[in-house]
Amino acid sequence: MIEIKVRDHEIAVIGHANYAAYGKDIVCASVSMLLQNLVKSIHDLTNDKIEYDLKAGQAFIKYRDLSEKSKTLIDSFFIGICSISNAYPDYVWIV
Repeated sequence: MIEIKVRDHEIAVIGHANYAAYGKDIVCASVSMLLQNLVKSIHDLTNDKIEYDLKAGQAFIKYRDLSEKSKTLIDSFFIGICSISNAYPDYVWIV
């Protein structure tokens, strides 16, 4: 199960979906891609500073005082994560 914790100024993603074998797990791959895209988009499209650590099975993104553009990117991330959670509720849980 992938657990996504949303706190003030932080997103934490912990765990593995275990939907399929390593390298074939579309749920883990989808969540991973959304995380990587969020970090890269904020970095490339804004001047906002974020802290992040993306590892297999564990990811943290910390932020403060974001621009409206970054807030929109985070909203977009959550649209994607909610879609995955709705499609695979036994594998992705948003806290």
